[in-house]
Amino acid sequence: MMNLLTAYDKNSAAHTYYFGFIFAGLLYAVCGMTFDELTAYCKMDRASTAKGGFRKIRIRANRDELSALIPHAMLIGSADMLNDGKWNKGEMFEKIITEMFTGEKWHKDSVPFFLAGDAVINGEAVQIKLNQAELTNEKILTRYGFLTA
Repeated sequence: MMNLLTAYDKNSAAHTYYFGFIFAGLLYAVCGMTFDELTAYCKMDRASTAKGGFRKIRIRANRDELSALIPHAMLIGSADMLNDGKWNKGEMFEKIITEMFTGEKWHKDSVPFFLAGDAVINGEAVQIKLNQAELTNEKILTRYGFLTA
C-alpha cells in the first residue's frame, strides 16, 4: 500500500484534505487534514476480476475512528444534504464544501489529481474526500507513469 500512497502524494497537486463523513445521520467535515492524517484511515482494496483486479486505496474510517474525529470536525448539516439524483454523495460533498468555503458555484469536472485540487480554499489547493471514497488506484498511477511495475 505504501508505494501507491507515496506515488499519489508525490504527484498530487494538493496536499491538504477536507474529509467528510456521516455519523448518526449528520454530515461532518474535518478541514485541513494532512496527507498523513488522512491515510491513517486508508485501506487496501481490489477491483473485481472483471474490472481488472488492480489494487486500489479507499478511505474507510470505521465507526470508532469517526466518533473520535467528531471533536475535530465541523458539523455541516444533515446527511440528507448528500442525496441528490444528479450527483453521487462524493460529488455532492465536494459541491457543498466548495460552495461553502469559496462562495463560488461548483461545477463537476474530470481534472486529474496531479493537475489540480478539487478546490482552492484560502489560496490553497485542496482535495475533498468523503469517507468510503477511492483515493487512488494502481491502474491510474501506472497509466500516468507514477508507478512502475
